[in-house]
Amino acid sequence: MSKLSIRDIDLTNKRVFIRVDFNVPLTEDGSTITDDTRIVATLPTIQYALQHKAKIILASHLGRPKGKVNPKYSLRPVAARLSELLAKATGQAISVAFAPDCIGEEAASLANQLQAGQVLLLENLRYHAEEEANDPAFSKALASLAELYVNDAFGSAHRAHASTEGITHFLTPAVAGLLMEKEITYLGKALESPEKPFVAIIGGSKISGKIDVIDNLLDKVDTLVIVGGMAYTFQRALGVTTGKSLVEEDKIEMAKAALDKAKAKGVNLLLPVDNILADSFTPDAKTQTWDCSVNFPADWQGLDIGPKSIAAIEAVVATAKTIVWNGPAGVFEFPRFAIGTNAIAKAVAANKGAISIIGGGDSVSAINKTGLADQITHISTGGGASLEFLEGKKLPGVEALTNK
Repeated sequence: MSKLSIRDIDLTNKRVFIRVDFNVPLTEDGSTITDDTRIVATLPTIQYALQHKAKIILASHLGRPKGKVNPKYSLRPVAARLSELLAKATGQAISVAFAPDCIGEEAASLANQLQAGQVLLLENLRYHAEEEANDPAFSKALASLAELYVNDAFGSAHRAHASTEGITHFLTPAVAGLLMEKEITYLGKALESPEKPFVAIIGGSKISGKIDVIDNLLDKVDTLVIVGGMAYTFQRALGVTTGKSLVEEDKIEMAKAALDKAKAKGVNLLLPVDNILADSFTPDAKTQTWDCSVNFPADWQGLDIGPKSIAAIEAVVATAKTIVWNGPAGVFEFPRFAIGTNAIAKAVAANKGAISIIGGGDSVSAINKTGLADQITHISTGGGASLEFLEGKKLPGVEALTNK
């Protein structure tokens, strides 16, 4: 990693502004956290800062309050949950203080009163429209609270916001937290110097959101597996009709171009050879297994990959040394059409000799459902950010960090 990390700086008695990703799902009234994965993911960085006697100021966004104060999107419940998690992790009672705003006199006063080993969480950054506008005055106000800046929010690194990019113009050094460091290291190695064979599995409903990822990966992988709804656009590109399956008509030419590029590069582009077709988009639809080289029946639609496709994917995954997986193989929200996605999860987890990286909410959710998450080398916390990284784009939140 070419950027400075939290390990490279002296934190002792310093006020350290740590941008975290506490954008967690809450109950409808905003009172209870329903999944604390993102809070848990940043604990190593917070614990590291505590051990090194920092005065910790945490900042995050939550939801989309659109630049206005909305109690439904308050980070107050996160302060309570973080106190519990830190107490459990450290064996010490750590009470996370809460600032009712992220800038202003009260926030400044609370920040200035911090002692080494104490933690303050600021209220939702997005209560101010200036956060997403990357407003310099707002960035400066955030920077004035601290002496050092740490970005541990990889999930927001693809956005040039005040707390991810603007603040670094006023607060240096700007360094990566442990989670950010891990994300950059694993994703960077996969793209720059992957162990071969390198297999990428790209799924999900639409080719439009992932065409740049596909294009970039075709320069790097040995095998590219295409599954999910986007595979039907590829099948149309091969001249097969696909019934009522999801197809992006305006992307058929892009799919053809990807097929041509794979051929020119000598990349094995693996498409499903059979599908599970359904007579309706419902959990209990009638189904049949269908050969992908044959035109689909007009009123049926593909909702998952079939057994022969699963076997072909399992075979290439088993021989891989680097695996990147982003996006499900079917409508995995319906248990009957989750078989392909679950099979991929198991195949990736079973290859103990490979570096395996999973990104994207649906793939992460699938691996968590199978209970195999601990057998994956790295599960990315940034959906949009990991996709843009795989596209080969520069992420503003990473670029803004101080070089080693």
